[in-house]
Amino acid sequence: MLKTYSLLIEELSDYKNPKTKIQRMVEAKELFPIAKGLYETDPNTNPFYLADPLYSPSYISFETALSYYGLIPERVFAVKCASFRKRKHKRYDTDFGLYMYQDIPESAFPFEIFNVSENGYTMRIAGKEKALLDTIYSSSPTVKNIKELKSLIFDDLRINEALLETLDKRKISDLAPLYHSKNVEIFVEALLGEKLHD
Repeated sequence: MLKTYSLLIEELSDYKNPKTKIQRMVEAKELFPIAKGLYETDPNTNPFYLADPLYSPSYISFETALSYYGLIPERVFAVKCASFRKRKHKRYDTDFGLYMYQDIPESAFPFEIFNVSENGYTMRIAGKEKALLDTIYSSSPTVKNIKELKSLIFDDLRINEALLETLDKRKISDLAPLYHSKNVEIFVEALLGEKLHD
C-alpha cells in the first residue's frame, strides 16, 4: 500500500519519535521509499501501479505500453511514462525498478488514457494507438520520408507488422494533429495510404 510521509507520521504518532520509527522500518524492509515523502509497504507491488504516484500527472506509454500490448517482442525493463510541461526528462531508480518520464505535447496528453485497477491500486496507461504515436513523436532524429519511417517502425522499434493492422486508424487519425509532429504526419500518411507494406 502506498503511504505518504505525513500519513505515516500520523499512524505512528504513539511512538516517541515517529521519524526514527520510519527510518527503522525502511532499514528493516518494512517500508520502501519511492520518492521524497512517498513509501510503499509491499515489495511485490507491480511497478506499473507506482508510476503515476511517483511523478504526476503521467501515464505509462512508449515502449513499456507497446510491450504490454504485445506490439513489440522485447520485454522493456524501464517503466517509460508520458508527462507534459516538465521540460526535461525525469528518471527515478527505485527498489521497484527504473522509471523514466518524457514530455509529449500538452494538447495530446489527456486523450486515450485508461485506468486499470487491482487490489486497491490503479495504473494509468495509454491505449495502444496513443502509445505508438507517443513513441513515434519522441523518436529522434526526425524521419524525412516513408522509407525512413518504415525503418523506424520495423527495424528500430520492431513493431509487430501483423498487429499493426489491428490498430484503430480512426483513433490514430483523430489523435495525430495534436502532436504537431513530422514523424507522426508521415506515419499517418503511410498507415492510411497502405504504404507501410510496400
